[in-house]
Amino acid sequence: MKALGALFLQVLKLCETAGLVKLGHVALDGTKIKANASKHKAMSYERMKKREAELKAEVARMLAAAEAADAQEDETFGKDKRGDELPDWAGDKEKRLAKIQQAMAALEADARLAAEEERRIEAEKEQQRQAEGRKKPGKPAAPASDQPDPKSQRNFTDPESRIMKSKDGFVQAYNAQAAVDAGAQIIVAHELTQCGNDQGQLVPLIEAIENNLGRTPEQASADSGYCSESNLEALEAHRVDGYVAPGRAKHPTAANGKIGGPLTQRMRKKIDDGGFETPYRLRKQVVEPVFGQIKQARGFRQFLLRGVEKVRAEWAMICTAHNLLKLFTLAKAA
Repeated sequence: MKALGALFLQVLKLCETAGLVKLGHVALDGTKIKANASKHKAMSYERMKKREAELKAEVARMLAAAEAADAQEDETFGKDKRGDELPDWAGDKEKRLAKIQQAMAALEADARLAAEEERRIEAEKEQQRQAEGRKKPGKPAAPASDQPDPKSQRNFTDPESRIMKSKDGFVQAYNAQAAVDAGAQIIVAHELTQCGNDQGQLVPLIEAIENNLGRTPEQASADSGYCSESNLEALEAHRVDGYVAPGRAKHPTAANGKIGGPLTQRMRKKIDDGGFETPYRLRKQVVEPVFGQIKQARGFRQFLLRGVEKVRAEWAMICTAHNLLKLFTLAKAA
């Protein structure tokens, strides 16, 4: 898997040599692809706690009955067993209990990490507000909880996949990311994440382009899922002319009544001023057809492997195959 995943870079270099990679404009997007697991094999934390108690009680009753039966048999027939063997009918429920307890522990660990990250981000925001002499608007938010949301779920078939919202409703999936060059729809960077939100993927994709090709694109476009002050700041730091949809916030978030921070406001004006000619229009016609070719034309709608690392390698192979087909089409046309 590692060797096949590394093949992506070799094929990308071939595409660059063939003149298919320009890096004038690159469009970023993500698509939800079903995991090799059914969402019906998932269980919420709340249901896990309830089922854990039920299974513990069931196993305790079974073991008590077995112990009583064993004592009766010893009295009648004499001791011919060690007396500590589990009956076959108890073993399965103990296995279920162990699986549920493992899943609960994983959800609890995820919740602790998420709470720590939320506290870290809030501390950075508060530090920035103090430096700018601002106060946080609205009521103070509730402190981040170390306990899992009762509705948070974990899948027993592929525990590393997640329930995500897609165009087809809620699916058990992974979020596959791609950065696509506008010249010939070559995928110049890819990523795969367990998070349904795209916001944290903009910087990794831009950095992956630079690592793969030794330079950053002149322009980059992305939808509102990638918009944040930190992401827009990162684009400026990488000297990329960004076109990221600012989205539509329901309520003003700045003291002056405008929506979003200063970079978000500037981005909104930049895209609006561009009108029909704005490079943001390239996003849909560059990256969305690539996902259409992969999912619709080639029929790849579900991963075959399980576990985030294996699925990440599988996505790398899918992206490699896409670029090879583009290279083949060029050679055939020549």
